Amino acid sequence: MAGDKGNKSGRGFTPPDPARVKAVLAALNKLYPKAKCALNYRTPWELLVATILSAQCTDQRVNQVTPDLFAKYPGVADFAKAGLPELEEAVRSTGFFRNKAKSIKGAAQAIMEKHAGQVPDNLDELVKLPGVGRKTANVVLGDAFGVPGITVDTHVGRVCRRLEFTDQTDAVKAEFALMEIIPQKRWTPFSHQVITHGRQVCHSRKPDCPGCGLLKHCPFGQEHLADQD
Repeated sequence: MAGDKGNKSGRGFTPPDPARVKAVLAALNKLYPKAKCALNYRTPWELLVATILSAQCTDQRVNQVTPDLFAKYPGVADFAKAGLPELEEAVRSTGFFRNKAKSIKGAAQAIMEKHAGQVPDNLDELVKLPGVGRKTANVVLGDAFGVPGITVDTHVGRVCRRLEFTDQTDAVKAEFALMEIIPQKRWTPFSHQVITHGRQVCHSRKPDCPGCGLLKHCPFGQEHLADQD
């Protein structure tokens, strides 16, 4: 379908009409006024850990794992001192548990050594932590520190390509493209709203285009329905 696969070269792509972008943002506000991060956390560190665990895993599963995890390891220092085999076992059910445990322990050690035990509140320092890329950093910045950031996960990438807000399939390139068209103050709520929309309506294989509140603004949805006529 047009607008879904993306164009890695970026050639031939026309940026969306600002009026259409504004209309989509208004529609998202109406559809998902209370959209927020689905991960449970109490501190920036807990959100960082939960976000690392959420890779290739549902937020629901992460939320089942983290209460016991944070009870066993209450703070950054506890994770830094944790035995890797025990930590792996504690996060096993989230998948890719060896890499995740290694990243979490490494991040904890780096935060203890370089940041006096406090999660840094800027992107440059966050992405230097083991296992932390721009997506994870933007989640932590936006939700724990109130610093605007666009989180391009699979849902945001898919929905924004279908809306023809970007043609990029690379998450970082898509993030920068979206930063050009979405007002900065909307970056974090926009991310949550689009993630919610992707989960509830704009599914990967069977999007509910007839029931979509963004249909009149969505080239993909209109073409998808036309193909079914």
